[in-house]
Amino acid sequence: MAGLVAAARARELGAAAVVYEKGDRAGGSMLLSSGVVWRHRSLAEFRAECPGGDAPLQGRIIDELDDALDWLESLGAPVTARETGNERTIGRRFDPQGLNNALVRAAGDVRLQEPFAAADVLATGGFGARLARERGLLLRAAPWSEGDGLAYALERGAALSPGQEEFYGRALPGGVAEGEFVGAAQLYARHALVLDDRGRDLGEPAWHESDIVQRFPDGRAWYLVDARALREHIRERTVGELVEAARGAGGDVRPAEELPFAVPASPKLQEPPFLAIRVHAGVTHTIGGLRIDERARVLREDGSPISGLHAAGADAGGIFTGGYGSGLAAALVFGRIAAESALAGA
Repeated sequence: MAGLVAAARARELGAAAVVYEKGDRAGGSMLLSSGVVWRHRSLAEFRAECPGGDAPLQGRIIDELDDALDWLESLGAPVTARETGNERTIGRRFDPQGLNNALVRAAGDVRLQEPFAAADVLATGGFGARLARERGLLLRAAPWSEGDGLAYALERGAALSPGQEEFYGRALPGGVAEGEFVGAAQLYARHALVLDDRGRDLGEPAWHESDIVQRFPDGRAWYLVDARALREHIRERTVGELVEAARGAGGDVRPAEELPFAVPASPKLQEPPFLAIRVHAGVTHTIGGLRIDERARVLREDGSPISGLHAAGADAGGIFTGGYGSGLAAALVFGRIAAESALAGA
């Protein structure tokens, strides 16, 4: 998303931008998302959720996202909902394919299956594919994000942000196809007893659930739910429907008594039947990346900007460290900023 946004904004400002896309389609992981672009309601809430992040970068998302969402609509991106479905956040839901089509039109010159090339704006998607492979996790994202942008910037003296081991992830029933990344995600950890393979309780998730996904030992866990939980609603679906989506995707869904360990007593397991769902950590995007400033300029260790080098999207770190925020929002806001800074010669 960040690369398309930067190109679209650059063309709007009169530049002849070119997007070099490593994959065989445009849109990266944005096209595989639910299309919700959101922010926290205040900077204080953002800071509380992501305490290790850079406050000035977080502030720009709080201050600029609403106008950037209007800009997306002006490009013809179709909105499917004007609320996120979460009272803690503000944003809009876009149809992912329609959003992608609008940005590709506005970006103009998008060249597919191009190898990495030196660029004014780095927006290669971070290093999610590499992280997933190295840690034996599933990848819930486009497969092309190997860290090309980071490697290039490091060669030019760039510094890395904190949070290199952190990622935003979802619980998946197994190695599902790209088209099932959204529909098969298991989003009910707060209604479940979450156990490791020895039957040990992994604790309660935060509201966004990504934190408990990062706690799965060896990238795997079990979600145990009772009949009450199955009736709970997660946005437009019930937990029961999410469990059936896991089953339909070939996931391991079984009666809890068939687990190879004794299930501990829990207030979450009161009304039978009790079901156990095998879940796997799927990496959506990395949290760590290149250090940038408020103008999306890539920084050296001493804090000075590298001339002519900017980063946005998952290539830019230091925004969500220690927590979770909208990767699409950061891509949108800093994609626009990166284009403006590059054209200003910053």
